[in-house]
Amino acid sequence: SPGAEPGSPVPHAATNTAITAPVRSLCTVPTPCLRMRTTPLMASTPRRPRRFQSHLDFGSVGEQAALEALAESGMRYEIVRHGPVRTLAEAAAARGVEPAAVIKTIVVRRGEDDFLFVLVPGDRTIGWPKLRAVLGVSRLSMPDAATAKDVTGYERGTITPFGSLRSWPVVADERIRGRMVSIGAGAPGVAATVDGDDLLTALGATVADVTD
Repeated sequence: SPGAEPGSPVPHAATNTAITAPVRSLCTVPTPCLRMRTTPLMASTPRRPRRFQSHLDFGSVGEQAALEALAESGMRYEIVRHGPVRTLAEAAAARGVEPAAVIKTIVVRRGEDDFLFVLVPGDRTIGWPKLRAVLGVSRLSMPDAATAKDVTGYERGTITPFGSLRSWPVVADERIRGRMVSIGAGAPGVAATVDGDDLLTALGATVADVTD
């Protein structure tokens, strides 16, 4: 619910299970990139209904939706699967990247039925004054977990722009450029390793300095 702007959420946490060796699969789709709207300050557009059966035949409905959207994006990416993690350092080690390359997808409320995704490097947090300036607004807030699920289809800790119920605008921190990054793929312990520049292009993201 609206209120004071809290800090960014920590990565998905789980306990009592050791990290397992990641399982990787390389995906290359030779089709042009499917770009989301390149006018991120506009309202979202609804996606087609999720299919409960997928030719990808992986995991949960959320995971299927994310993997289908990744396949349709035209990007070259690698799916990495790993066991539960408790910290950013563990998530980075499990995915084989630096902590800064673990990208958090944060849902931000701009107004009534008006949300956006903010992509934040794992070792940074949203800089709220910076983000407000980019969006040209005086107030932003973070929805509760139930609202975030209602508007994306994903539980908190698994949220990704790929396969979201609605194609909310994307704002990405400029530090994602020029490096390989890892972004969640719709389920705990499932992530996609992609080129940061390709990711920003595929999502039609507004790129700016929006973190501290």
